[in-house]
Order: sequence, then C-alpha cells, then structure tokens
Amino acid sequence: MEQLEGAVASIIFQSADQGFSVFAVQSPGTGKVTAVFKGPAPFLGENIVAQGLWQEHNRFGRQFAIQAYKTVMPSSASGIEHFLGSGAVKGIGKVTAARIVGTFGAATLDILAKHPERLAEVPGIGRKKAADIGAAYAELAGIRELMLFLESHGISANYAARIQAAYGNLALERIQNNPYDLANDIDGIGFQTADKIAMDLGVERESESRLQAGLGFALTTIATNGHTCVPEEELLRLATRLLGVDPGPVERKCDELIKADLLRTVDFGGQTLIYPEYLYRAEVETARHLLYLRDNAGSLGKVDTERIMAAWEKEAGIELAEAQKEAIRVSLRYGVFALTGGPGTGKTTIIKGILAVLKRAGCQVLLAAPTGRAARRLAEAAGQEAKTVHRLLEYNVTGVFGKDEDDPLEANAVIIDEASMLDIVLTYHLLEALPAGCRLILVGDVDQLPSVGAGSVLKDIIRSGKMPVVRLKEVFRQAEVSPIVRNAHKINQGELPDCVPGSDFAMALYQNEFEAAAFITETYAAANREDWQQCQVLTPMHRGPCGVENLNKLLQARMNPAAPAKGEVRVPGVVFRLGDKVMQIRNNYDKDVYNGDIGRIMAIGQDQTVQVWYPERLDGQYVPYAQGELADLQLAYAMSVHKSQGSEYPMVILALVPGHYIMLQRNLLYTAVTRARQKVLLVGTKAALQTAVLNDRTRKRYSLLAERLQEDGEIV
Repeated sequence: MEQLEGAVASIIFQSADQGFSVFAVQSPGTGKVTAVFKGPAPFLGENIVAQGLWQEHNRFGRQFAIQAYKTVMPSSASGIEHFLGSGAVKGIGKVTAARIVGTFGAATLDILAKHPERLAEVPGIGRKKAADIGAAYAELAGIRELMLFLESHGISANYAARIQAAYGNLALERIQNNPYDLANDIDGIGFQTADKIAMDLGVERESESRLQAGLGFALTTIATNGHTCVPEEELLRLATRLLGVDPGPVERKCDELIKADLLRTVDFGGQTLIYPEYLYRAEVETARHLLYLRDNAGSLGKVDTERIMAAWEKEAGIELAEAQKEAIRVSLRYGVFALTGGPGTGKTTIIKGILAVLKRAGCQVLLAAPTGRAARRLAEAAGQEAKTVHRLLEYNVTGVFGKDEDDPLEANAVIIDEASMLDIVLTYHLLEALPAGCRLILVGDVDQLPSVGAGSVLKDIIRSGKMPVVRLKEVFRQAEVSPIVRNAHKINQGELPDCVPGSDFAMALYQNEFEAAAFITETYAAANREDWQQCQVLTPMHRGPCGVENLNKLLQARMNPAAPAKGEVRVPGVVFRLGDKVMQIRNNYDKDVYNGDIGRIMAIGQDQTVQVWYPERLDGQYVPYAQGELADLQLAYAMSVHKSQGSEYPMVILALVPGHYIMLQRNLLYTAVTRARQKVLLVGTKAALQTAVLNDRTRKRYSLLAERLQEDGEIV
C-alpha cells in the first residue's frame, strides 16, 4: 500500500448509490492526481489521507486506487470556505459560505458544530435557516464520524448511509450501546461483524446482550437450513459453539427468554422444539388457513363437470387418462388440492383442464409460480398470464405484501405451479391474501429438492393425510421415449439410470476431479459455440475443483477471457466482463428481475455500471446495475442444483464426483436431471452416481405443519 495526502480539488464522478466515485486530489508531493474509490467521495475541499495503489488505466491513464481514507477537516479560512461552498452542507452555497467565513473566519467549523444559533449573526441568515444549517451540518458530521468508526473496526464505510438511514443522527450512540442491533436491522451485517465491534468495545463475552444475540443468530441460522423449529438441545449446542462460552450461561439465558415469551416452544415427541416467532406464526396460521379453505370452497353452482371436460378434450384434441380426470374432479370439489407427479405424468395437461373447467364455470383464476422462469413457463403452457407469487401478492421493496386479509386477491381460484419450492412464510402470506371461498390448487413434484426457505410445505400437506391429493404415476407414451423422463423415474425408484455413450443421457467417467473440471469446461464450450443458452453446468457444491466457484472461473476463462479492450468490473471474489453469463440471485421488483434469472452483460460503463440483457424479458430492455448493486449478480456458467430449481435448459452437464459425497442424495440427482429438456451428461464416477441414487435419506427438516393439520382435520 502507498499513501496519498492532499485536498479534494474536484468531484469528477459520484454514482447514484454512492458505491463508486472518481475525484481529483491536489497533493503537495505529486500535484493534481485522479483518485478512484469504491464508495462515496469525500467533500470538495476536504483534506484526505488515503491508502491504496497506483494503477494505469488503459483509457484514463495513471490513477490512485484508494482502498481506505480518512478525512481531515480544513483548518484555514480559505479551505473552510472552499469546503462549505462545495455544497457539502445543505443550505450553504458559495455566496453564503463566503459570508459565514467572513464573519467567523477559522472558527467557522467550531461555530457550526457547537453554536449553530450564532449563524443568525451572518447577514442574510435568519434563526430558522441557522437551525436548518446546524441540523444539516450535524447530520454530515454524524455520518463522517460513523464512517470513521466503521473503518476503524475493519467494516466498509459503505454501510454508513444505510445505518444512518435506519438510526438517524443517534446511529453511533445506538451502535455503541448495543452493536448487536446491527445484525438484526442492517442488511449485509451479520452476527460475526456485530460481535467483532462488540468485542472491540469491551463487551463481556457472557454479557446478557451477547448471549441473547448469539441465541437469536443460532436460531436464524437453523431457519436458513430449512427448519421452522429445532430441538432445544441443538439450539443450545450451536449457540454455545458460536459464542465460545460455557454451556451454563447459554442455557440460563435461553430459559429466561422462554419464560419471558421471547422464544416460542412446543413440546412434541418428548422434545422441546423452539421456534423463531415469525416462523411459529407462519406455521400455525398456514395450518389454520388450509383447513378452513379446504372445507369452505365457493359453490360453482350447477356445473356439469363431465360435460365441460368432454368438450375441452374435444376442443384441445386430447384424451384425458382416468387419473387426470379424477384430479380435475377433486380440484373442483375442495377448496385446497395438491397435485404431484414426476416428468411426463401430465401435470401441465391437468392444469390446462382445471383452468378450462373453472373458467367455463365463471371463475376468475390466477396463475403463479415461485420463480420468474417457472411463471413464464406456466404462462406459455396455459395461455394465460402467470406471475411470481411475490408479484401476485404485490410485494414491495420495503418488505411488505400489498395483498393480505384486508386487501385480498380478486380470484375464485389460484393455481400455483412448482409448489415444492414454496416455503412456509411465502405460503402463509399467500393464504392470507386468498378471499373466502377461493380454491387453492398446488401443483409440483414432491420428489424434487425442498424449498430453499424454511419448511417443506407441499411434502407436509401430502404427509398429513388431511388434504385432497392426487399423485400421478403413469408416464404417458409420448414421454416414455425420452431417456431423460425414463431415467428420472428410474432414479426416483432407486435404480441406476441407463447411461449410453453418445446418447441423450450419457456419462463421462473421470476419477480425477481436476480432469473432470477440464472436460466439463471443454464440453460446455463446444455445446455453447453457437448459442450461449444451449447448455447449463450444474453441480451439488460450491467448493472444490468441480464446485460452482472453480467451474465458473474455468468456464469464464474459456468462454470469455480477459482482453485489454474488454471492459470489466471487480467486486469481492469475482470479476465481471463484457459478455459474461450472469444470474440474478435476489428478487428485485423495481428492476423486474428475479432470483434465478439468467442474462448476459452487454455493457460496462466507466462508472462501473453494468447493463444486463435477460432474454426472457418481453420488453427486450437492458437492466442497469450500479456498482453497489453488483452483489445481486453472480457468474452463471455453472450453478448449484438448488439454484436451478424451477428452470429448464436444453442440455445439462452435471458434475458427480467423490468430493461431492456429503451432498449426494436421490432428490438432488433427480432434480438435476429433470432440469434438462433434450440432453443430460453426467461427469464423474459410477460410485458417486450410485451413492446419489441409493441415498434416499433426505435431510430431516424440523416442521410441525403436517401434525398441526392432523390435530383437528378429518382425513380426506
């Protein structure tokens, strides 16, 4: 690292999200130089002491890339006037700055900080304006102090604006009183970061605030692993390890929180299960809503279901199997209906049939799916608009669902496809938004991987035995000819798939994982030579030679190598280049892009903004990402099997190597191969394939939804 000292002479560029800035620094030693910083720029006229590295930009020449800087407020009258005249303080322009400094000279900043009411002594400034300027300077001083505090604790100053927005001018005081609030209130700051600040501030390892925060974080961690609740002993074990203290104080604090009703508990099967409050409420209310809806479906009047089905069959030119007809009948009879089955069993045909009958009965039917891609596929198949569940419920950036029990959906029936991806919280909000008498039809493949979020909603509904369910098992003739469909069902029945060299379902045998990764890279390059969307690499894990991270590096280097004329932008852990295949990893309703959407980088600006083209967007417009928003993207040449849920690709290459042993299980393999429409290529060892097929022990998820449905619901 080198050091640069000087005054900020001009602000060349500042991104809207304050994630990137370019400014000129007048340094006594080097003259005027250009500095770039991944964060907000200092204010004009401020003196800075910066650490960083000199670099040569191929277009803009020599620059100082700042890693961190500290500001030193100007002390001379001319420096202060330059600083205030820059517009740094709301309400002060160049003319007003000259008047203030003309009145108070070098003592100006001290007056602003301690006696802002004296600004009324300056010609043209009244008492109200003096108070406004004082408040603006206090806010500016507060955020600067907050930035310095964060940097002194090794935390990016980019969080300062977010913290200031949440806590106001008392942000620093709030953090110093209880740094663990940051983990609860500020997106991107977790327990470990808050705990580091707390330790630096001298918080005792067994303090009440630390013990409570550790238990809360342990419970949240458990929920992110798919559980809605967890046995008390597991929670205590995780929290004790996390906090690095003896078990006694953790057990005592846990007991206190339970007695104070700050933790929800349920005694079941000889165990005490502990819930986060929001998951307890979601599970209880989901069960209550499902039982009510099941038994209170709105009347369809005198509808001749058989006649309507027959007319639709003739119109559509198909002949429904008896199991498909029964599925349609059951969906009309009850307020809740679950339909499950593997590929080729006719789920999509049944959705069309249900939709046709309900519409001819005068019902308003809404269609949705958990992901954007699944919703688009549903819309294409059904010939009617389909939305993501979040968009259907009018979820907004503040985390609030616009549709709820006070403002329900206008529908007589709602059909949800890919329902195996529904978690308990989203299901709860969906049920809250259904009007009385509305039918809910859940369609999905229960043998796929469960939802990423907490709960196993579709599986629990089926397991309860209290909801109307039809499970399709017959594979229709047109699907039987597909080796993908045939082998998917073999895998699901615990049989090894037929891997035929050169066929549409094949396996390339590699014991050495580095050689397997090299083969995957070259095979992907050949498959995508003319169409970058033709092939998708899937893998069970993130780490290792055949993990997501390494495969993406290899594939990027092969498909889109660095070049002097090619723009690129660096964010922690990854380099994005012009032409890269990328994936959105969070729902963004403002941009109309969703978790799992795959696109291509089409432009990179000098301000580090990125433009991404998503082929499935009907408007064809590029989606802009400011430098601070790039954490929402990741390279997508390879992705985890979990991330591929709800998607389909022409060809799938699946890594199955010994290093993936801990993740190899039947439902993961089954989910991966059913993502392919035309071709599957497995790469790895027969032993890994056999392990995956034979391992039917799906990871246990602690959830009591099925048991809650069984408490007072009659078997259907």
